[in-house]
Amino acid sequence: MQTLETLQRAIDTSRQLKDIVRTMKVLAAVSIRQYEKAVQSLGDYSDTVEMGLQVLVRHVAFPARRLKNGEKAAIVFGSDQGLCGRFNELLLEYVREKLKPSKGTRLLAVGARADMGLESLGFRVEECFFVPGSVAGITLTVQQILQKIESWQAEGINEVKLFYHKHSGRGRYRPIQQLLLPLDEHYFRRLKKKTWQGRSLPTYTMNPNVLFAALTRQHLFISLYRACAESLASEHGQRLISMQLAEKNIGQRLEQLTRTYQQLRQETITSELLEVVSGFEVLQGEVS
Repeated sequence: MQTLETLQRAIDTSRQLKDIVRTMKVLAAVSIRQYEKAVQSLGDYSDTVEMGLQVLVRHVAFPARRLKNGEKAAIVFGSDQGLCGRFNELLLEYVREKLKPSKGTRLLAVGARADMGLESLGFRVEECFFVPGSVAGITLTVQQILQKIESWQAEGINEVKLFYHKHSGRGRYRPIQQLLLPLDEHYFRRLKKKTWQGRSLPTYTMNPNVLFAALTRQHLFISLYRACAESLASEHGQRLISMQLAEKNIGQRLEQLTRTYQQLRQETITSELLEVVSGFEVLQGEVS
């Protein structure tokens, strides 16, 4: 049977939990905006790299597309933390649909929960990186991924795909796959045919092949950075929704506990008053 003391403790705990959830909700909202800005600011840098490639594709031979059966890899962007609904589950279901565990695709997971989920589906994950905790940490994570890709290329792997959630705003997202390597020949052909927006093409003094390799690496960096930021924005968008639902449920529970507490307190007061009245009546009877 509930007592006033147990109900008061439950109310205090619910209020504390509601404050924690409210704080997490605010943090999620702030994080979403930061990652959205990171994706937006990436656009200017991407345009600069693209202009450099546009100049170079006229003077370098584009590498032939080489694919060999079985030499494939994939990078899956998930989360380290929970409280984000079916964020990881939806992505893993999509990965299982697009990749078959028995095909031998080499996998890199970004996020401990993605790592565990892939292993439970029968995939073998070679390495797992932690999810960046802020916008500032994305660059380091992307550099680590690029090093891993370079080691894969040294082993003869020429096809690398990205799997992540694309952020659509207001808590909406969807899982997508993106071919990172080999480089898209059609993209570079379009650049070669694209009209330069200026009076004359810029000049350069570096070896064109060396400069082209550096710019294509930045092209890969941009794709990975965008995938990571989109995934983080999607994760925090889902966490915001989860916190909003949790806050609503806690509020309803708090209202219920408060009503029960008030009702029990009123019953206790009434019972005590009745005892006082009964005692008074007994005393009056004894006096008379």
